[in-house]
Amino acid sequence: MSGPPPGIDSSSGGGPPPGVNTGRGGYVDPNWPFPGGPNDAPVIIYGYTPSFALALLATILFCLYFVAHLFQVVRYRTVYFCTFPIGLAFEIVGYIARCLSAKVNPYNLIFFILQYFFIVTAPVFLAAGIYAILSALIHRLGREYSLLPPKWILWFFITSDVVATITQITGAALIGVKQKKREDPTAANNILLGGLAYQVFAIGLFIILSGVFIFRARRQIKQAGLTLFIAAFSTATLLIYLRTVFRLAETAEGLGGDLSTKEVYFGTLEFLPVVLAVPLLNVWHPGRCVGRSIASDSKEEAGIVELESRG
Repeated sequence: MSGPPPGIDSSSGGGPPPGVNTGRGGYVDPNWPFPGGPNDAPVIIYGYTPSFALALLATILFCLYFVAHLFQVVRYRTVYFCTFPIGLAFEIVGYIARCLSAKVNPYNLIFFILQYFFIVTAPVFLAAGIYAILSALIHRLGREYSLLPPKWILWFFITSDVVATITQITGAALIGVKQKKREDPTAANNILLGGLAYQVFAIGLFIILSGVFIFRARRQIKQAGLTLFIAAFSTATLLIYLRTVFRLAETAEGLGGDLSTKEVYFGTLEFLPVVLAVPLLNVWHPGRCVGRSIASDSKEEAGIVELESRG
């Protein structure tokens, strides 16, 4: 090992006492000596040593959810909802990387970037599935109740999520590089902040459009027996939104703030909202409750109209 990171007095026992922030958005755990490897940052960028128990629990739960959702997508042939198990696969990879950070080396920059990339990106795929649900609902219940055509809704919000996520990942990667070089990460943090702010705006707009549609189609929803499904869909959407708002607040506070350096906030506002949202759409799966595909209902309706006109 190459010894303690630059700027840390090795004569004091290997670093500052537990919980002391380095001023660079990181943390040094004296109970975990600095490895000094080529991929190690001089501080633990998380702001704490990650909990192995939390990371392992998340990995196990998301594995179970992944199997359940993949089975349901295949069983109900809901191609439009295939992004949901993809998002869950990303969660699994992200939390495995977090397990490695917690158990193998919390200073490792590769582990940090991998867990951040996959955990941050996963909800984008989950949100894409939620956007597709609204499109399927519009096709089934009637386009006249929606402010926008379903295809516009799907493509606009998916494109928005892609742009926001690319911006976030760029900012996160630059933060890791800046931390490794002991340079000021403020500019990189601002890039990340911009991506999160746009994502919060986009999901907020989606919630408004969904709310208007649900209100205008409330009678059709009741007649179709979709009241519980709409409740599950709405709750899952709001939980994903809560998680995104947390990420925005965390980034706006800056590296070294309470939201980013206390794992309790990560557990309750990142992990918990997602882990509660996902099983709701297992119990009330759109393939069973709404339909097999976004276009199926409209095609069937067109066929019925054509038969009636012939009759």
